[in-house]
Amino acid sequence: MIQLHDKTYTCPVDVTLGLVGGKWKILILSHLHQFNRKGFSEIRNNLPGVSEKMLMQQLKELQRDNLIDKDVLSQKPYRVEYFLTEQGKTLAPLFDFLSTWGIDYLKKHDIDYIKDQALYK
Repeated sequence: MIQLHDKTYTCPVDVTLGLVGGKWKILILSHLHQFNRKGFSEIRNNLPGVSEKMLMQQLKELQRDNLIDKDVLSQKPYRVEYFLTEQGKTLAPLFDFLSTWGIDYLKKHDIDYIKDQALYK
């Protein structure tokens, strides 16, 4: 058994899923991988259905796990930008694989995301 952040994991795959798993974390990380730096509201607007509370919790956990960090740009109004850390950037092959796999899956179901991606923004 592996102990990390007061949690017990069964194997390295379990650790990875614990760090990036769930509905929002992988999407947050993928979004930051694609766009480099984004503010809180920009991330929230790209994740329909996420509550502010849930997004803030997920961002804090990703920061705690050293996958993202933030720059405070201004105090009033409070403005921050989130970005991938060097550790977070090492997940790039995972995002690329998941995206390619999803695009191929959609094609097999007669959805051409590449051609029509403007419709899905």
